[in-house]
Amino acid sequence: MIAIYESDKIKLSDILDRERKQSENVSEIVDEILCKVRAEKDAALFAYEKQFDHVALDCLEISKQEIKEALIRIDPDFRVTLEAACENIRNFHKHQLRNGFLISEKNGVVLGQKITPIERAGIYVPGGTASYPSSVLMNAIPAKLAGVEEIIMVTPPDRNGNIADNILAAANIAGVTRIFKIGGAQAIAALAYGTESVPKVDKIVGPGNIFVATAKSKVYGKVDIDMIAGPSEILVLADGTCNPSFVAADLLSQAEHDPLASAVLVTDSRELAEKVQREIEQQLSLLSRGNIARESIHNNGKIILASSLSEAVEIANNIAPEHLEVCVDDPFSLLSEVKNAGSIFLGKYAPEALGDYFAGSNHILPTSGTARFSSPLSVDDFIKKSSFIYYTKDALREVKDRVADFAEREGLGAHAKSITIRFEEE
Repeated sequence: MIAIYESDKIKLSDILDRERKQSENVSEIVDEILCKVRAEKDAALFAYEKQFDHVALDCLEISKQEIKEALIRIDPDFRVTLEAACENIRNFHKHQLRNGFLISEKNGVVLGQKITPIERAGIYVPGGTASYPSSVLMNAIPAKLAGVEEIIMVTPPDRNGNIADNILAAANIAGVTRIFKIGGAQAIAALAYGTESVPKVDKIVGPGNIFVATAKSKVYGKVDIDMIAGPSEILVLADGTCNPSFVAADLLSQAEHDPLASAVLVTDSRELAEKVQREIEQQLSLLSRGNIARESIHNNGKIILASSLSEAVEIANNIAPEHLEVCVDDPFSLLSEVKNAGSIFLGKYAPEALGDYFAGSNHILPTSGTARFSSPLSVDDFIKKSSFIYYTKDALREVKDRVADFAEREGLGAHAKSITIRFEEE
C-alpha cells in the first residue's frame, strides 16, 4: 500500500534517488559494442541484432514502399487519431520557431545571430515487443519543423524482423526520412559513427533502456544528444475537492511504466490522502500491468501531507517532477508559483496521459530533478545559433586601442597584434 507521510517526515532524496544505476558491467558491454560497430560497421549491426533481438536480418533499412503499405494497413480510425495528434503537436511546436536578429546601432558596426537547423538528426524509438508511435511523433515533428533535412529513425525489430505498422505509419505521417531495424547500444553507435548503411547524424534524441542511455552518454561530444532520461515520474498536487479515483488513476498511469517509476501525491487534505490510498489498491487489481505498477507504488510511491497548498507547491518545486498535475479548481492561480517541472497539467480534466499522446506539448521531458535546469524536447533542440560581426575600418579604428589593451592585460600579445597591424601604415 502507498504510504502517507507528513511533509516534515519525508526526505526528498527518498524520491529523487531513483536513477538506474549504471553497473560496471553495463558500461563495459556498451564500450565493446561502440568499439565493434565503429570498426566493423554493418557487419557488427547484423551480428548484434541476431544476438540481442534474436533475428537474422537480410537488410537493415525499411523500404519506402513498406512504409507506405503500413499506412494503408493500419486501422483507419487510428490513422485519423495519428493525424490529429500530429496536427496538435505541430501547432504547439511551431510557436517555438525563432528568427535570427540584426543590430546596427553604430556607424560601421553590424552584429547579429543566425539560426541554422542541424543537417541530420537521429531518433531512437523503443520497439521489439513494445510499440510507441507517440514517441515517433514527439521526436520527429519538432525536427521537421526546425528544418532538419534528414531524420533517421532507428528502432528494434520483433522476432520476425518486422517493425509494427503503427510505428511505420507514425513515421510516415511525421516526416521521417529513413528507418533502420536496429536497437540498443548498437543503434546509437551506428547513428554516432555511421556505417555502410546508416548515415552518421549530428544529434541523437529519444528514450531507451539503460544500454541506450549509457551509449548516448558515451557518444556525447562526437554527436549531440537530447538528455539522459531516467525513470518516469508524476507528482499530483491536489486539494480536498479532488475526486480520489481520478488522482489514483493518474498516479498509476506512470507507475505502470516501470518498477522504478515514481508516483507522488502532495495534498493538504488527509481525507483525500486516505481515499486515494484505498482507491489505488482497488484500481491496481484491474490493471493489465498491475504487477509492475504495484512494485513501483510499493518502492517509490508516496503521499505527502502538506500544511497548505503553498507548501505543496514548494515541495513540488524541490522535487522538480517530470510531470506535474495541479488538480485544484483554479490551477492558474498557482501556475506562477511553479518553478520546476517538465510539463504542467492544469485542472481536474487535464490528466498526464493527454500530454503523452494528443494535446500537442512534447512528452520527452527532463527527469530525476533535472527540470530544475533543463527543458522538454523542442524545436530548439534541432537548431544552431551562430553570431556574426561586421566592422568597417573606421569602426575598428575607434576601438582598436581599447581592444589591444584588453588583450595585452590578458597576456595575449598576438590577439593585440591582430588588431593593431591593420593600422600600422597609418
